[in-house]
Amino acid sequence: MQPFKYTPNLNSGQLRHKIRFQKLEGVEDELGQYRESWVDGESAWCMIKTMQGREYFAAAASQSENTYRFVIRYRPGIDSSMRVIYNGRTFNIESAINDDEMNKTLTLIAKEKGVSND
Repeated sequence: MQPFKYTPNLNSGQLRHKIRFQKLEGVEDELGQYRESWVDGESAWCMIKTMQGREYFAAAASQSENTYRFVIRYRPGIDSSMRVIYNGRTFNIESAINDDEMNKTLTLIAKEKGVSND
């Protein structure tokens, strides 16, 4: 597989992974109280690339943290307060970058954290 090379006109065949965005919103529960909860938003087709992975130990548990790059067609409203859901995995968006300020593609840098009590 070839490494990712940014081109302003992204080939739609590279966008083969479907992701869903979630946003933290105040919702009313069954008791009428407001609490913050992740609410499903739009979905998009994207290209995913692993950027970095590391493991560390904290509080007697092995922690892993992986950084990924998601490239989607440009859409306004996606920001670092949101998260990405892909195949049941959760990725917290660190930054959303409008590539070359051309409103063609949006690159999301996101981290996935995992915990293992091995």
